[in-house]
Parts: sequence; C-alpha cells; structure tokens
Amino acid sequence: MNILALDSSSKALSVALVADGNVLGELTLNSKKNHSTTLMTSIDFLLAQAGIEPTALDRIVVAKGPGSYTGLRLAATVGKTLAFSLDKELVGVSSLLAIAKRRQDPQAFVVPLLDARRGNAYAAVYKNGEQIVADQHCVFSEFLVDLAAKVNDFSRVIFTGETENFIKDIERAGFDQSQIVTDSLTKLPSAYQIARIGERLEAENVHSFVPNYLKKVEAEEKWLETHEKDENAPDDYVQRV
Repeated sequence: MNILALDSSSKALSVALVADGNVLGELTLNSKKNHSTTLMTSIDFLLAQAGIEPTALDRIVVAKGPGSYTGLRLAATVGKTLAFSLDKELVGVSSLLAIAKRRQDPQAFVVPLLDARRGNAYAAVYKNGEQIVADQHCVFSEFLVDLAAKVNDFSRVIFTGETENFIKDIERAGFDQSQIVTDSLTKLPSAYQIARIGERLEAENVHSFVPNYLKKVEAEEKWLETHEKDENAPDDYVQRV
C-alpha cells in the first residue's frame, strides 16, 4: 500500500511517503513559515524523488487534530482534494496520538502537548498507544491537577511535543524536568508515524471528513458572546445578520 501522510497541525510541517510499511521519504520543517506555501511543494518533491505518480497512491492519511485551526484546515483540504480527485482512500489520525507514538516506552504515561497559547494546550494521555485521557483543549495547569490525581507513579509520566511554554507548570505540579522530552527530533510530529497508524484504520467518507478542532476559532467565540444562536440551527450554522 502506497500512503501519503500529511501533518500541518502545529508549528512543524511533516509529509511522508510510505510503501508497504517502509518509509520512502519524510520531510519535516520546524519553522514558523506559512505551511500553505510549502505543503504542496513538499508533496511534489517527495513523489518526484520516489518516482511515484499520484495515481499510484492508495491512501491519503491526514493529521486531523487537534491543533492549529488554519493548519488543520490546510491539511484537511489538501487531503480531501487529493483523495477525491484521485479516487483514493482518506483517513484521519489524532495529531496527539502521532506525537505520543514517537515515545517507544510501553510502561510510560505519555502526555503529548500542542501549545494553544495563553496557558492553554491541546493535551491527552496515552500508554503504549492506548488512550488513557481523551484529546482535549484545556487550561494546562488544571489538566496537570487532574493528571496527578489519576497517576499514582509520577516517575512514569513523560511530557512531549510543544512543551517549551509549560515547563514551569509541569515542575510546579510535582514532575521533574527530566521527564520532559527536549530532543526535537523525537518530539516533533512525524508524518511517518501518522502513515503507520493510518494504514490500520478504516477509510473515512471524503465528503464528510472534517478536522477535530476541539475548540471554536477565536473570532467565532467572540461573535457568539454577542449573538444568540437559533436553538434549531445546527452546530456549524452561522446566522446572517
């Protein structure tokens, strides 16, 4: 199975091409550049270098969130467009699970993080690839309090992902800085991991596929503060005024 995997859900951009479980190429950019200017060129580069035509792909796997609102929409749009136009399968994978899977320690409680700004984070808890605490948008200091109540052995907890702005919170909660993954090569999102997870999942409906935002975009939240939504309107409906 030839798989193209995409992740633009965070500051890093990752694209991978995987054939029958073997990585043919992976490109990761860890910068604040606009992913919209580099995602398609990265895809073209990997396909050209591997000598694989887009029509030879079997499946598109996308990091479906949580994460950056704009980044999630980008990967979802590109993934859906490719899957529809090429008549290929489409699969979505949790962005947090993909980060957690990079930590190969079956005994550890792995806490993958994406910075949601202002003390907020997208976080979850996984153990040996199984979800212990669901992906969520949270005030991270409060998440740590709940985590401490659930885990009786602090030494088995590992924090990874975008941890830079949460180090003090982690230490104040009773965890040690040595439990925070600092090597960027092992804590960055990996499209290869996304491909490996996605190859075992059921394909999704291309037309109904949507990212897992977990949180409304800030402009929508502010609009809802001053406008009432019709009780009969669907969740994604925006009233015209």
